[in-house]
Amino acid sequence: MLSDKKILITGGTGSLGQALVKGAMANPAITRVVVVSRDEVKQGDLETRYPGDTKLRLFLGDVRDAGRLVQAFGQCETVIHTAALKRISSFYSPGEILKTNIIGTVNVIDAAVAAGASRVLVISSDKAVMPTNFYGVSKAAAEGYAVQANTYTVPRGTRVSVLRYGNVMGSRGSVLERWAAILAGEPLPLTDPRMTRFLVSLRQAVQLVHTCLAAMEGGEIFVPMLPAAYIHALAEAAFPGRALTTLGIRPGGEKLHETLLSPEERTRLALVTEALFAVLPSFHPWRSTPWGVPPTTFGPYTSDRCATMTPALIRAWLDAEIPRWGEGVWD
Repeated sequence: MLSDKKILITGGTGSLGQALVKGAMANPAITRVVVVSRDEVKQGDLETRYPGDTKLRLFLGDVRDAGRLVQAFGQCETVIHTAALKRISSFYSPGEILKTNIIGTVNVIDAAVAAGASRVLVISSDKAVMPTNFYGVSKAAAEGYAVQANTYTVPRGTRVSVLRYGNVMGSRGSVLERWAAILAGEPLPLTDPRMTRFLVSLRQAVQLVHTCLAAMEGGEIFVPMLPAAYIHALAEAAFPGRALTTLGIRPGGEKLHETLLSPEERTRLALVTEALFAVLPSFHPWRSTPWGVPPTTFGPYTSDRCATMTPALIRAWLDAEIPRWGEGVWD
């Protein structure tokens, strides 16, 4: 990403998208930052932040619209695909999930190939691993398509890889943001005190994108090593002294614990850095040489099987990763 002059971000008005835009706009080596999103209001907010800056190009559009993507992609060199439907409540709209998360991913990859882009990084979710609802199935399908798309994209000069991680703390709709909106004195709702989650900050997510763009060869699913915590410990750390109330796990396939690697995937691992795995594709006719990373082994990677952080450690993590989280500033 750092060496490419023209980048495009789908979902560029979302939490991760805006953080990526902020970094790209500050990088003098990048000459054009193209944002594709369907949120007109948030595009206006972005335009206000960078008034008159021709480096930023805003395209109002939807990843479901293949023709609009071809118009937007132009001669982009790197594509970061963050656009997705992600809320648990979207299980009422499986057709919409299919059109955005699966067909949208196909459209993005095809538009990138048509534009001559060299790299496409698809952002995914832990929900893709052993899915319990159609949202998870859609992310698994998008991952699978992105990996196998290399059979036709690589001969045309475009490599496609995936970055998979868990909940981004402080992103739009995250539990921290919801808790922060609850009036003082009112109890904080918990789904289940046994629930665990991996923790990743926006800053870490942006750095992971940079690392994966630099390391990708096409067909990898990158998975970071992340800290984990009980959800009640997160609440106690972020809002000490607040009462907690248990609501129960939400319908629609919400998991008690997160999983970032399936048992089968653990047989195809390579260590990219000391904190980042790559799941190598089982079928890769587009490559005639081995990947430049050594194979490795790793035990079960679920949020309840990792060493979970205490409230004190979580508080230190929040202060280090999201210094202004107490003010509601998440980046």
